[in-house]
Amino acid sequence: GNRIAKGKFILNNYEYQLAKNNGENSLHGGVVGFDKVVWKVEDIQENKTSASLKLSYYSKDMEEGFPGNLKTTVTYTLNSDNSLDVLYEATTDKTTIVNLTQHSYFNLSGDFSQPIIDHVVEINADKFVPVNASLIPTGELAAVDGTPFDFRIPKLVSEAINMNNDQITLGGGFDHCWVLNNSDKRYRRVAKAYHPESGRGVEVITDQPGMQFYTGNFLDGKLPRPNGGFYAKRSGFCFETQHFPDAPNQPSFPSVVLTPEEKYLTKTTFKFTVK
Repeated sequence: GNRIAKGKFILNNYEYQLAKNNGENSLHGGVVGFDKVVWKVEDIQENKTSASLKLSYYSKDMEEGFPGNLKTTVTYTLNSDNSLDVLYEATTDKTTIVNLTQHSYFNLSGDFSQPIIDHVVEINADKFVPVNASLIPTGELAAVDGTPFDFRIPKLVSEAINMNNDQITLGGGFDHCWVLNNSDKRYRRVAKAYHPESGRGVEVITDQPGMQFYTGNFLDGKLPRPNGGFYAKRSGFCFETQHFPDAPNQPSFPSVVLTPEEKYLTKTTFKFTVK
């Protein structure tokens, strides 16, 4: 998930070259990332209060330039309390890098022809990850104090997204990773979004250290909607729980290295509410 600078990283003293599919950088796994492959689907009905869909994919060694045969499963579980669990698991036979996320777009108004700037957002993070002109982290973890990136107190997206700020300009809005608080506590509530007019809300609970808040800045009105029309700019937002972008090239960031002796295991929950 996310960007890797110049599509390169060094692992065990060997430099790996990935596809450059986002300018000079690699984005979301390359030209044919995990979002563009066919997964094996297994329907799991465990009990009367939940239903699961287990997706499995086997990524062969050096697929898109990544080392190791990676066995990956993602299990989506819909629960009777209106929550959606996303459980990621992976193992490898060769040391590699793994940073799985999901890129669902939300518009709590239910109307994807309308922008999401009328949503109220809260993110429990004291810092965020500044980026350069190609949206690659500078390496700094900057305080949100006094910036548009301070969502510790809930506020309308419209109050911050058009502020005069260099980082906002670079991303065309919000397209940044927040350094989530209390990462030592693992699975905890980290963010909320609420749409006042409809009363719909979503809460995010995760064990991940970061979350990319993306406001659909690159939606350009060309992607068709299933029921007619097109997805316009900022007509959806994403809460992408993950490790920080370009982590393989940033020694100070939490590691995304996975060895054959380890199992990749992480969970994120989206809990939906109505007021």
